[in-house]
Amino acid sequence: MRGVNEIRSSFLDFFKDKGHEVVASSPLVPRNDPTLMFTNSGMVQFKNVFTGLETRPYSRAATSQRCVRAGGKHNDLDNVGYTARHHTFFEMLGNFSFGDYFKEEAIGYAWELLTKEFGLDRDRLLVTVYHTDDQAFDLWKKIAGLADDRIIRIATHDNFWAMGDTGPCGPCSEIFYDHGDHIPGGPPGSPDEDGDRFIEIWNLVFMQFEQVTPDERIDLPKPSIDTGMGLERIAAVMQGVHDNYDIDLFRTLIAASEEATGVAAKGDKIPSHRVIADHLRAAAFLISDGVLPSNEGRGYVLRRIMRRAMRHASLLGAKDPLMHRLVPVLVSEMGGAYPELTRAEKLIGETLELEETRFRRTLDRGLLLLGEATEGMKEGNELDGETAFKLYDTYGFPLDLTQDALRRRGIGVDTDAFNAAMERQKAEARASWAGSGEAADERIWFELKEQHGATEFLGYETEQAEGVVQAIVADGKLVNQAKAGDEVAVVVNQTPFYGESGGQQGDKGEIRFEGGRIEIRDTRKRGEGLHVHYGTVSEGEITPGAAVELEVDHAARAGLRRHHSATHLVHEALRNVLGEHVAQKGSLVAPNRLRFDFSHQKAIEACELAQVEEIANEIVQQSAPVSTRLMAVDDAIEAGAMALFGEKYGDEVRVVSMGTATRGPKAGKTYSLELCGGTHVANTGQIGVIKILGESAVGSGVRRIEALTGAEALSYLEEQEARVQEIADHLKVPPQDAVARVRALVEERKRLERELAEAKKKLALGGGGGAAPAETEEVGGVSFLGQVLEGIAPRDLKGLVDEAKARVGSGVVAMVSRAEDGKAAVVVGVTGDLAGKISAVDLVRAASTAVGGKGGGGRPDMAQAGGPDGSKAGEALQAVRDALAG
Repeated sequence: MRGVNEIRSSFLDFFKDKGHEVVASSPLVPRNDPTLMFTNSGMVQFKNVFTGLETRPYSRAATSQRCVRAGGKHNDLDNVGYTARHHTFFEMLGNFSFGDYFKEEAIGYAWELLTKEFGLDRDRLLVTVYHTDDQAFDLWKKIAGLADDRIIRIATHDNFWAMGDTGPCGPCSEIFYDHGDHIPGGPPGSPDEDGDRFIEIWNLVFMQFEQVTPDERIDLPKPSIDTGMGLERIAAVMQGVHDNYDIDLFRTLIAASEEATGVAAKGDKIPSHRVIADHLRAAAFLISDGVLPSNEGRGYVLRRIMRRAMRHASLLGAKDPLMHRLVPVLVSEMGGAYPELTRAEKLIGETLELEETRFRRTLDRGLLLLGEATEGMKEGNELDGETAFKLYDTYGFPLDLTQDALRRRGIGVDTDAFNAAMERQKAEARASWAGSGEAADERIWFELKEQHGATEFLGYETEQAEGVVQAIVADGKLVNQAKAGDEVAVVVNQTPFYGESGGQQGDKGEIRFEGGRIEIRDTRKRGEGLHVHYGTVSEGEITPGAAVELEVDHAARAGLRRHHSATHLVHEALRNVLGEHVAQKGSLVAPNRLRFDFSHQKAIEACELAQVEEIANEIVQQSAPVSTRLMAVDDAIEAGAMALFGEKYGDEVRVVSMGTATRGPKAGKTYSLELCGGTHVANTGQIGVIKILGESAVGSGVRRIEALTGAEALSYLEEQEARVQEIADHLKVPPQDAVARVRALVEERKRLERELAEAKKKLALGGGGGAAPAETEEVGGVSFLGQVLEGIAPRDLKGLVDEAKARVGSGVVAMVSRAEDGKAAVVVGVTGDLAGKISAVDLVRAASTAVGGKGGGGRPDMAQAGGPDGSKAGEALQAVRDALAG
């Protein structure tokens, strides 16, 4: 039996020997396809190669691509755990030819790998071809020696692949494995094809046409090959099992789940263990690729995956967070093939534990409400969509969890009504928002982009340039002229003004034209390529077509450059100190400050923050050149450049490098290397100094650092120095001794406060401090001692009452203290022999009412209250007497 890791290696080695470049799996967040939420097949990273937009130094490749299908149109989430072959995360083995070999070689490689390298019984293999693909039919007969009845022609589009409505397309050939006649089901194309006997294990796509229009299809000049074989499926075949969850990898993960829960994977517990094992893989790999749980986008899908697994952990009886305890087992199984999993192990564990801790509160509340809503329902009933939507909208219980929770009882959910409620909410939200101007109609920018093309940005090389006005927009509409006082948005054919993006604020400055100028307060990117200048016409009149001179505010740009470059240095320093899991999650680069948000699960200790600042300033002091160069995205990533997940990169990217690392594994190498379109200093010395002000939490698993550079940092340090000097002057010590002196004064103050409190207590008990000596009197048949005191803290009042109770022996003690602010504190004590008959709580509440309070509390033998009117202290004591007298 071959294990999953051995099968993966054998596949890649086989194709390496056939001249293929073994290419690493691309991230689960696609870099080159914004239409996809996650990478869902092996060809995604090669999409631009197939379409001719990108070239690689090789013409054939092989990969083991990690994939996720749990969002958008590719969503297998609901089936996972209940079927034999559905997964949210899976690995796709594939070999690719980019205009190199075609059908004959692809079929030959597939047959050789399966029957010789993998040793599969050729009598258990059969194939399908597109019904008109006679070439593939003949090649299978020639190469594999398959009989005609084992080469099945399929007329549907299941056997014809297309990238889209237009573009590359071609017929497919699928390879099926026959698990045996003891399993129900028929071959593909038969009435029983949906059975489990014949399982597709490999799909060969013959990319030979280009769909030019819906009605016109032409031959590609260089036909190509794209194949995909699920690693889990082929592992099941090679390990002699029919169920993917019975392969060695899943058996190990499920065994770990069994051990952690103490519940065997038997009977109705099987789906829960499978969900945990599958979702653990998906969650771990998504987190390692920079996705963190959130309420939207990719983060929301990750949260759904995590919470579904966590609900099944709860179903198995797990009382404490479970998922993070399984991470080491997963890393042990898959970390060798995917080192990024090992690097992010700590972050994965912390994220899972934090999310599960929070989710348990949501789960308990949601299940309680769901139980109430479905009480009395029977199998076949359906929960109304409004209730399901309320659970989602009000209590944070997702629809898929509601469906999953009801599945065992055979109860469905009215999803149409749920979706209707969701749409109604969205419509109400849209109706409640009233936009105006350019915010109300973004179409204008896309129309201008179509008409004039993108703005050419010149700001990397210059801060001053000439241009021609292409359009003027005021109040969201195109205008033919603008005059002094008008608020405008101006589009110019070329500009040195940087448009806000990547966290860097847009430039400000001025646009000058014959007879006037426009004061520019902000620049933004609009319409996928336009730099739009927002400002006020300060003098003159301007029209489209006018020649203008544009000049950036040099001081503001200098501040932006310093703070942006400092952000890169701080980012790398954080990775040095906290670990490589640190990834940028947002930033603000302003002329006078920077803010940097990053992935990290806990607060940064002061010593760690100091180390980050020290490392970053080491690079500043190097005065090292800051270099930028254009590179292909893949080349940049291969060179070690950090890319921001979620950012859209073109075929070429700017790569910014700074400094030389002086410590750690990168010592002697480039310190910071990032993909970045922003503006930067020419050398790190221009930053001056980096001063980190502090760090804080901004969301689940996201921390924030704020810092200053250059003149702003020096100004801050000077202010801090002035404060220290002022403190030292007041203390009459040198500045270096100020801290020690303050510590001594704090300790002295604490000692004096203790002594003062003791003195007040002694004075109070002795009749000093403005109070008459307390005398015991008889009220209601019991001894009563009442006293009004001045300036005794409430915390000391209880001690005085305890001492007075000891003196009285048997009776009631009531003391009222008047504070300097006029408020009153009341404490009533009852000796032990009377506590069962007289309640101190009742007595103190009577006293509290007298001084304007609202009740009080405590024990039958000691209770405390307060009130705003200390002038009624005597009345408070009298209220106690009256209550005792009954």
